Amino acid sequence: MQLYNTLTRQKEIFQPLREGRVGLYACGVTVYDDCHLGHARSAVFFEVVVRYLRWLGFEVTWVRNFTDIDDKILRRAQEDGKPWEEVAEHYIASFQEDMAALGVPPAQIEPRASRHIEEMLEIIRRLAARGFAYQGEPGGDVYFRVRRFPGYGRLSGQRLADMQSGARIEVDAAKEDPLDFVLWKASKPGEPAWPSPWGPGRPGWHIECSAMAMKYLGETFDLHGGGLDLVFPHHENELAQSEAATGRPFVRYWLHHGLLTIDQEKMSKSLGNFFTVKEVLARFPAEVVRFFLINSHYRSPLDFSDAALAEAETALVRLYTPLARLRERLWAQGVGGGAVAQEEGLVGLANEEREKLATLRERFSQAMADDLNSALALGYLFEAVRLINRLLEQPSAEPGYAGLLRRGYQDLVELGGVLNLLQADPAEMLRILRQERQDLAISPAEIEELIQRRSQARREKDWVAADAIRQQLAAKDIILEDTPQGTIWRVK
Repeated sequence: MQLYNTLTRQKEIFQPLREGRVGLYACGVTVYDDCHLGHARSAVFFEVVVRYLRWLGFEVTWVRNFTDIDDKILRRAQEDGKPWEEVAEHYIASFQEDMAALGVPPAQIEPRASRHIEEMLEIIRRLAARGFAYQGEPGGDVYFRVRRFPGYGRLSGQRLADMQSGARIEVDAAKEDPLDFVLWKASKPGEPAWPSPWGPGRPGWHIECSAMAMKYLGETFDLHGGGLDLVFPHHENELAQSEAATGRPFVRYWLHHGLLTIDQEKMSKSLGNFFTVKEVLARFPAEVVRFFLINSHYRSPLDFSDAALAEAETALVRLYTPLARLRERLWAQGVGGGAVAQEEGLVGLANEEREKLATLRERFSQAMADDLNSALALGYLFEAVRLINRLLEQPSAEPGYAGLLRRGYQDLVELGGVLNLLQADPAEMLRILRQERQDLAISPAEIEELIQRRSQARREKDWVAADAIRQQLAAKDIILEDTPQGTIWRVK
């Protein structure tokens, strides 16, 4: 398995610290508003990472934090006239609701910053003892000395000489250097505060993740990541303060996914160009949204549009339609479960096609092992579906035929499960995806029967009969689309 490590800017063979066990820390959300689809991309991506590692047999400890004390939360609390704790609790519940709707399970450990203040203070004490932390003025903020840490900027690829104070770097006259960042913020009137050796205050943003990651995963652990927008300053600062405090490497592999964009611009609450998860799920089924988020390489930017989600919906229909037909055929024949016998040969397919079906699991795993290439892995599922459709259209009594269909069904469900797709009842999911209306003048079973008759007519080159069936369905608001994976239908 190879992963692209942001720190080294190359793919590296993944070797966990402890054999068979993996520690993963994924940066969570700041809970001052409902989460948007960009947050969903991060959550779904790291869930897929965890699912794939567990499918390979690793024991994974997955940590995803909540930033529940922050300037944005305090501003929201002031605007709403509510205590900051109430605001944080509300949006934590909102996030959990959105993740459940998307089918993303909770991480094993979901720590909150406000409950790990002592761990943060301990790191700052260690930094101060080593000369990396200082208080700008009596009773004021505590800062990290950036220039004292060798190699600062190596994660983001920036040089100290090129860094400018201003954007994304706090400008403060109390700092020894404009590049220094806050570890501990002195309290202001009306703000929440905790006692510390430097006076009452609250943590800076970056220190919280160092404290929570090391508490649950150790001073050095395997995987850490988030969106590309977190590389600098958040993860750069996190790496510096952690290694300065411990004298040990902090993270072995840094994973960063591309950003979700709208018209090529980052989706962001600050820019006002975002869609919340709730808004998107009100228009599209959750599995469609999941498919959209993983049907491209995780390091690539992903442009959001209704058209892109509609394409994802059509693609899922292409996967679920043969799955529904397989299930119906196998259950009718009483061969829906059990182990798959070794077939003498694969009926109705050329040698090359037989090889593609026989090696589906291996090729899927290889795609995921090559830097978690879920887009290529999905491509292999579509390739298998195309071949399975051919088998379904050519029923056979030959030995091995039923076993072949059963293996195809089991492979699609198992491999889909690695991506948290194709786990629903196929017939029910197709009903949802096709947005069937109660007043349709034809049943889904009748539509499928007509599609099969049309397919037979096309194989016999009876184009008049095939066109007549298409027109018959169009008159009932059923649109057919012929794809490499077979014919699918949708309501007009």
